[in-house]
Amino acid sequence: MNEVLRRSRLPVVVALAVAALAASGCGDSPSEEGGDAEQAKVEPVKGTDLRNVTLTAEAAKRLGIETAAVRRSGARRSVVPYGAVLYSADGATFTYTSPKPRVYVRAPITVVRIDGDTALLSSGPPVGTEVVTVGSQELYGSEYEVEED
Repeated sequence: MNEVLRRSRLPVVVALAVAALAASGCGDSPSEEGGDAEQAKVEPVKGTDLRNVTLTAEAAKRLGIETAAVRRSGARRSVVPYGAVLYSADGATFTYTSPKPRVYVRAPITVVRIDGDTALLSSGPPVGTEVVTVGSQELYGSEYEVEED
């Protein structure tokens, strides 16, 4: 699939993922078991326009969050699984990093090219940083507090 086609489908994929997140109840405050704990807590990162998304263990398990480490490829490039790459509405690329267990924060990346299931980067998180490969769309929905109508 070429890059233009892949990008044109992203808003649809994100919208479907956000709808699934809302339907799953991840953004609901009370749990079905009668508890009051929120499934996702969103807090600003001081001095930035970024936000931490912190999930409960139950929410992370339900969303199937998976991560992989940023790897080195050659002398100046790093790579991430293509599943870690997200596109904003304006075409900018980013990923979610996981600085601590069940804590996620957006990080801008610059993709040089896609090679199969791998994205070659010219800028992004340092080698060794954990990035989200499964569940990123749901984190995006949580970060922007998209709720069910």
